[in-house]
Amino acid sequence: MSDSIKLMPLIEVRSTDSTAKNTFEVVNPTNGKPLLSIPVGSEEDVNRAVASARTAFDDGRWHQTPPSSRKEILHRFASLIEKEATALDALDAEEMGKPISVEFCNSIAAAGLMHFYAEALDKLSGDVFNSDKHSFVTQQRVPVGVVGAIVPWNFPAYCVVLKCAPALAAGNTLVLKPSELSARSAIRLAQLALEAGIPPGVFNVVPGTGEIVGKALALHQQVDLITFTGSTAVGRSIMQYAGQSNLKRVMLECGGKSPHIVFDDGVDLDAAADAVTQLILTNQGQICSAGTRLLVQDTIEEALLEKIANRFKQVRIGNPLDPKTTFGPLATAKQYARVMHYIDIGRDSGAKLITGGGGALADTDGYFVEPTLFQGVKADAPLAQEEIFGPVLSSITFRDEDEAIRIANNTDYALAAYAWTTNLNRGMRLASEIRSSVSIYSNKPSGEGAGHAASYEPTGQSGFGAESGIAGMESYLRRKTASFNYG
Repeated sequence: MSDSIKLMPLIEVRSTDSTAKNTFEVVNPTNGKPLLSIPVGSEEDVNRAVASARTAFDDGRWHQTPPSSRKEILHRFASLIEKEATALDALDAEEMGKPISVEFCNSIAAAGLMHFYAEALDKLSGDVFNSDKHSFVTQQRVPVGVVGAIVPWNFPAYCVVLKCAPALAAGNTLVLKPSELSARSAIRLAQLALEAGIPPGVFNVVPGTGEIVGKALALHQQVDLITFTGSTAVGRSIMQYAGQSNLKRVMLECGGKSPHIVFDDGVDLDAAADAVTQLILTNQGQICSAGTRLLVQDTIEEALLEKIANRFKQVRIGNPLDPKTTFGPLATAKQYARVMHYIDIGRDSGAKLITGGGGALADTDGYFVEPTLFQGVKADAPLAQEEIFGPVLSSITFRDEDEAIRIANNTDYALAAYAWTTNLNRGMRLASEIRSSVSIYSNKPSGEGAGHAASYEPTGQSGFGAESGIAGMESYLRRKTASFNYG
């Protein structure tokens, strides 16, 4: 562990000792050995951080700073992230297993996101409403106040920036609770924020467990908005805590069981197999929006599954700090056991195991699982309904478009969906009928699309609240109306 990263609450301008007496042991998932210990956190830790953030917001040291100055500071922050991207990625790889070779949601991408919000912060405008000759009515977008952000372990550095960049660009102050499994990059990012010129008290970090720190943050009377990414079960608790306390705003991105649909209408099956494989295997399938349900038209199932199985066998499993590794371990022993449990359920259900299904690199004592593909999974089976959060792909056949849409929508989740078709009319119907956001392909994906400008909002038990893009920054603002009456 870098000497510059002290795993204690970072409040105002320095690391402070936690008031917690107990610690949580972080284990290296590559070899199963203890890596470091962090305090489990305490309610008092949270109280101190929130008090710091509240004072910083109320005295206007950040949101009353001219937009041009805030923009300059956030661009400087982004540049510092770029400078330390390699080190930040290494911290995340060591703690939770994301290979440093994987560019998706890495620290360079996080820096790009920070640059986007730095540039966007002065692009929002308010409204002036039509009124009678004696009135002048305006509406501004103003920061909500103190934001509590609870981020997951699967993309540690990127998820911190995904929350803090729009919150800071909107003028809020922040108390961040990183995952207890991957807190080092969060602490370092907060230090870089101070180095960039973000005033003390604006960006505070409290490491610790969700049961202690996360709960205290969600219950706190002086937190104005809580934003959370994690499981649906915890998301429900966050909503309850918000209601029990001060009716704070809530943003949730929770579980997913996304469909990846492939039609037999001239689609390039090699391109589709590449995309399906890349999505389900990135970060060992530990992505809430991964296309874990492969909905494939029955006439092409065998051909497509053969291509996917061959690609599964080509991954380079190994130490995530090795640049040649494309597929690392699962984050924890608990996650390993969970994934293996679902693989056993798949076998017992009568689904056909095409490839994978076991552990890998057993001599390392790491939490490695083979990429796994099941065929003949029923649409209502646990493999097709419950979030596994691992490299397990379940193939489900459909006969026609109506059945594909019905199966795609047949879960409690609605986070994302992916579809392959060369038929424009069909693509438009899919975009209309599938509940979640949809990405539709007619050939090999290329280009950047909308980049950071696109926003996404889940529905159902996947949560609510827009993230990314300008809409993602608006989530951290409220509308304030001023009405003038004059003679």
